[in-house]
Amino acid sequence: MMLDREPRQVLVVSGSEKGSNYLASALPSPVFEVYGSVNGVAEAKRKLDAGDCDVVVVNTPLKDEFGADFAIRLAEEASYGVILIVKNEVYDPICYKAEGSGTIVLSKPLPGGALVQAVHIAAAVHDRLARAEKKTESILKRMEEIRIVNHAKWILISKLGMDEESAHRFIEKQAMDLRQTRTEVSQFLIRTYENQ
Repeated sequence: MMLDREPRQVLVVSGSEKGSNYLASALPSPVFEVYGSVNGVAEAKRKLDAGDCDVVVVNTPLKDEFGADFAIRLAEEASYGVILIVKNEVYDPICYKAEGSGTIVLSKPLPGGALVQAVHIAAAVHDRLARAEKKTESILKRMEEIRIVNHAKWILISKLGMDEESAHRFIEKQAMDLRQTRTEVSQFLIRTYENQ
């Protein structure tokens, strides 16, 4: 199978070695690559802090806690695709609890192919969240740039008596002449005139 992208990095978090081995073997390569296999929340956090991962599969119960709360928090706070595997007896209440977080909940025993399908879905969720995060960062950066330029315009208006249009043109011209961004010019103006 020829891929036009790197394999999906999957972290397996399972309280039992047997569960870890089963889950790792169920993920076909080269589509998926097991980034690591750990047995508890503390180890999973260390592993996630140390590298880049697309999907986290949590097979409950874990060594240090059940694991459902960890999976839900992870889905809410980060852009990982998160899959939570629980026993059939607790599936309904945990599924209900996890619904709003975007966690994919599967019940044991897993039907054939369910894990692979869920990992594909979780990877798609990861990609979508990563794009949204990037877009949000870009918007926040742009808003900060506008705030700085507007602050500099206000300083030019109040300290040098310019009108808004003249202040805008002044900043634009300085940016072109000095081969700097409007933000850099604005930051210089703020530093120069702020405390006068």
